[in-house]
Amino acid sequence: MQSYLILPNRREDYLWAKQKKMKATVIGSGAMGSGIAQVMAAAGSEVMIFDLNAEMVNRALAQIRQNAKRLVEKGKMPEADADSMVGRIKAISNLQECAGSELVIEAIIEDLSIKQALFTEIEGIVSEDTILATNTSSLSVASISAALKNKQRFLGIHFFNPAPLMPLVEIIPGYITSEAVLTKVLHLVKDWGKVGVVAKDTPGFIVNRLARPFYGEALRIAEEGIANFETIDHAMKSLGGFRMGPFELMDFIGHDVNYRVTETVWQQMFYDARYRPSLIQKRLFESGLYGKKTGRGYYLYENDNRLAQEVNPDLNLQSGIFERVMVMLFNEALEALYLGIAAAEDLDKAMMKGVNYPQGLISWAQTWGHAKVLSKLEELQFEYGDDRYRPSVMLRKMVRGA
Repeated sequence: MQSYLILPNRREDYLWAKQKKMKATVIGSGAMGSGIAQVMAAAGSEVMIFDLNAEMVNRALAQIRQNAKRLVEKGKMPEADADSMVGRIKAISNLQECAGSELVIEAIIEDLSIKQALFTEIEGIVSEDTILATNTSSLSVASISAALKNKQRFLGIHFFNPAPLMPLVEIIPGYITSEAVLTKVLHLVKDWGKVGVVAKDTPGFIVNRLARPFYGEALRIAEEGIANFETIDHAMKSLGGFRMGPFELMDFIGHDVNYRVTETVWQQMFYDARYRPSLIQKRLFESGLYGKKTGRGYYLYENDNRLAQEVNPDLNLQSGIFERVMVMLFNEALEALYLGIAAAEDLDKAMMKGVNYPQGLISWAQTWGHAKVLSKLEELQFEYGDDRYRPSVMLRKMVRGA
């Protein structure tokens, strides 16, 4: 299999990415699509936004103008630059208008057939040199590109929400993506002021895969009645330095998003026990209780403020919760390293820049002690008899010093 972890520093690709007047099109004008358009326009690109819903496009443009105003007020961008950024973004009402684009990226609904139909149409409009990209977070790049005649120019460029603020971009080449296209996009992402990491085309890519135990094991602990949501969140923040606990974060993301990602990764991983969803979250999802956006999830919210629960002050309990979640996170990161999902540096970078983890999981596991991680996992596997706790081969190799 072709490796994408070490790439030639091709000067022609670097110069291509540095074109300040590059033309790009974003398909989809939701929060992600408008955010991506703003990122590219801020870097000097001429950006067109297309959406079947004209009202959504107008709202997106209004939001971008508001964002620009705030940047000026906070002293983060001169007014002239903000005006120029906004001026480089325009709405289009017909896909034919994207014909001159050098890059087309979609940020639409996570529906495979809809994405395939979109790119089939776009391929008949743009030139042969146009790079086509998907911002998908849960579908495979290979499956989306299956409808294309030229798969070499297609790849994933996965931003994190909100795109203008979050520094990470996951870059996912398909099996047939050309190295020239990948190299161009790596330079391009850097020129946007973002941190790019390269990931294999596997379920969840890096962040959505490695982060699953942060939610999944916390949910398992709650299901067992070991502690309430507040105590689990408190343990992860106070002992691990996480900015948000798993239940706070899931309520913030929304169960309409987080549960769907969890279910999709589980299904795409052939129902591996490591990624099994929780019935607690499934019932919240089915009830339309998506978290902060609906006023209720794991917590209740009044006027956007979370109503706190009582924290169990037992430090031994909190320590046990923290250790159990962390060893599952470490194991998942080491499994990703073992399977070549990404380089160790990119795995660590992705978790710190994509979800604000206090440390990268690969380096953190080493500091923690691989033998300690293995011992805890074996203890959990013996206690529960559940394959979700099986230690990674990489972890065993680390312990043996192999």
